[in-house]
Amino acid sequence: MRHDFQADIDAIERIDAIPTILDVVCRITGMRFAAVARVTDGRWITCKALDQIDFGLKPGDELPVETTICHEIRQSGEPVVIDHVNDDEAFRGHPTPAMYGFQSYISMPIVRRDGAFFGTLCAIDPKPAQLKNPATIGMFKLFAELIASHLDAGQELENARTALRHERELSELREQFIAVLGHDLRNPVGSIEAGTNVLLRSDLDEKSRGVVALMRGSVFRIRGLIDNVMDFARARLGDGLELQVDLDRPLEPVLEQVVAEIRTIDPDRRIETDFSVTAPVPCDHARISQMFSNLLGNAISHGSAERPVVAGAATCDGHFELWVANSGKPIPDEVLEGLFQPFFRAKVRESREGLGLGLYIASEIARVHGGTLEARSDETETRFTFRMPLA
Repeated sequence: MRHDFQADIDAIERIDAIPTILDVVCRITGMRFAAVARVTDGRWITCKALDQIDFGLKPGDELPVETTICHEIRQSGEPVVIDHVNDDEAFRGHPTPAMYGFQSYISMPIVRRDGAFFGTLCAIDPKPAQLKNPATIGMFKLFAELIASHLDAGQELENARTALRHERELSELREQFIAVLGHDLRNPVGSIEAGTNVLLRSDLDEKSRGVVALMRGSVFRIRGLIDNVMDFARARLGDGLELQVDLDRPLEPVLEQVVAEIRTIDPDRRIETDFSVTAPVPCDHARISQMFSNLLGNAISHGSAERPVVAGAATCDGHFELWVANSGKPIPDEVLEGLFQPFFRAKVRESREGLGLGLYIASEIARVHGGTLEARSDETETRFTFRMPLA
C-alpha cells in the first residue's frame, strides 16, 4: 500500500547525498541514530534513517507527532540541541526523552526556499554527547540547507518534466487534429474544384463567368492551405517531407506555370519574372512549385499593391537560386527571427496578421533539398531567397 506521504519519502530517497549526510552526522557527533523526518502539524514520518541502536524506524514509519520535540521545532522554527537531558534545565522533565530513551538530541529544521517547513534533520543517542558547539550546530545547519536545496531542485525538475509532457501531449493532439482535418477537407474541395472547371468550360454570361472565376480562386487558396497543413503534419508528426527528385524534366516551365496560376487568381497584381535555369536541377518539381507558390502568395499578400512582385530563378556556379521580392513596409527584425516557425503570427502591416504556415513549409522544402531559405527586409524591398547545390 502506497504511503500518503510517499512523494516526500521518494524525494528524500532520490537525494544521493542523504546516506553520506547521516553517516557524517553520526561519525562527527558520536551519536548512533540520525534521520530525516517529514513533519506536519499532525504527522511525523521517517524519510530516511541510519539506526545503530535498534530504534526501529525505517522509511514510512511514524511517531505520534505530539510526542516528538520536532513538533515544537515546527512551531518555533528554531533548532533544539541537548547535550545531556538529565543536566538540561529545559528538558530535564520533558516527557519525550523519557518516552524514547535518549540523553542527547539535536534537530535542525529543513525549510524550503518558499518558506515551507518540510521537516527536520535530527539525531539521538541514549548517551550524552557534546553538541552545543558552533562546529556541530553549523554542520547540521549546512546539511539541512543542502537537503532543502536538493528538494527544491528536484521539485523544479519534476515541474519541468510535467510541463514538457503536457506540451508534448497538446502538440500531438493538435497536429493529429490538423492531419485529420486536412484529409477530411480534400474531398469536398476537390469536388468544388471539379465543378468550377466544368462550369468555366460551359456557355456562361460574363457575370456568371466572373463569379465562377472567383470561386475557382478561392478553391486554389484553400487547396494551398490544405497542402501546407498536411505537410506541416508530415514534417512534425511523420518522417518529414518526402522528395521525388526529377533530373530529366526542365524546371523553368514549372515555375512559369506557378506564375500563370497566380496571375489567373489575382489578375490585378503585377508579377515580373526573370528566369535563367540553364542547367538540370535535381529537385522535386512539385515541392519547388509549392515553395514558389507560397513565396509568391506571401509577397502578394504583404507587399505593396502599387508595385510589382518580382521573381527570378537561375543556375550559376554549381547552385540553383530562386528568389521573390516585393516592395512595402520592411519586416521588423524581431519578426524576421521567427518568420519560418510554425504558427508564428506577427503584425507586419496594419490590420493584417502576418506570415503564416506557408513560410514554415517553404523552409522545410528548402531544408530537405539540402538548401537554405533566407529573408531580408529593408525600406527598398523584402526578399526571400532559396539556394541549393546542384551536385
